[in-house]
Amino acid sequence: MSDSLRKDPSDQVKEKVTPDSQKSTLDQAKEGVTGTADRVAGSLQPEGEKSTTQKLSDSTRGTADSTSENSKSVLQQAQDTISSTAQSVTDTLSGKSSEQK
Repeated sequence: MSDSLRKDPSDQVKEKVTPDSQKSTLDQAKEGVTGTADRVAGSLQPEGEKSTTQKLSDSTRGTADSTSENSKSVLQQAQDTISSTAQSVTDTLSGKSSEQK
């Protein structure tokens, strides 16, 4: 497998810096499909066959993906906390205690 089967790093950067609001639905779907295909190709391609650019791109994307997942987790925790707090306030205002649930 060679870098020719991989998504060009400059295309990846261009996709990241262009806001989704400026992309068509088709463009966003294409980016998702080609991004996933590139991740698969990158995981199958031996490190020794990758160019320095692809190694750097894979490393950077791996860090970005990890950060994105962690952000989603933190966001989900915040949403859960807000939801739980809102439910507690609603229960308090309606006169329900935790024993009545």
